[in-house]
This record gives sequence, structure tokens and C-alpha cells, in this order.
Amino acid sequence: MPSLVVLFNLKDDSAKVAYEEWAKTTDVPTVKGLVSIDDFRLYRLNGLMGSEEKSPYQYCEVIDVNDMGKFGEEIATETMKRIAGEFQEFADAPMFIMSDQVA
Repeated sequence: MPSLVVLFNLKDDSAKVAYEEWAKTTDVPTVKGLVSIDDFRLYRLNGLMGSEEKSPYQYCEVIDVNDMGKFGEEIATETMKRIAGEFQEFADAPMFIMSDQVA
């Protein structure tokens, strides 16, 4: 099953509380409700293991997609276009990485 991994920082660090509340109440439940999605997890990235350095990214989303064709249809809906627009207001140049589980 493919997963979409999204790495990003916030455009405005002061928006952390607003972003996380929006993610919990709007983004995650809406995306999890799509037929093409098996799971959606959001992680706050805290630092680099074994060092005092902070992570190069503040957040990571992992979205498990069960049907890429259906996912493409679902993200083209008005609801998902609105959600994507709201996400873009928070996220600074997010990287959307397609992945396949190996083990």
C-alpha cells in the first residue's frame, strides 16, 4: 500500500496552536473520512536523535492510501480543495513524498 509522506514547516511559528487545532478538528478527520484513505497520522518533529539540534522539519504527515486513482478523484472535490487551501495557508513549501512500505 502506498503512503504519502508530507514534510513541512509552518510559515509562522506563532501559528502552532492554531495549526494543530485545525489539524485535529478539520484536516485529519476529513482526510480519514475519504474512501481511499486507510489512515492519516500527524507527527510533531522534536529534534535529531543523539544531538541537541532541532529537526529540519516541524511536522510530518503519513497518509496511507488504499487506492491512488480514487484518492485523485477525492482530492479534486470542493471540500478537499478547501482543506488543501487551508493547509497551504499554514505550511511553508511542504514536500509531498510518495512511498511504498518495504518491510
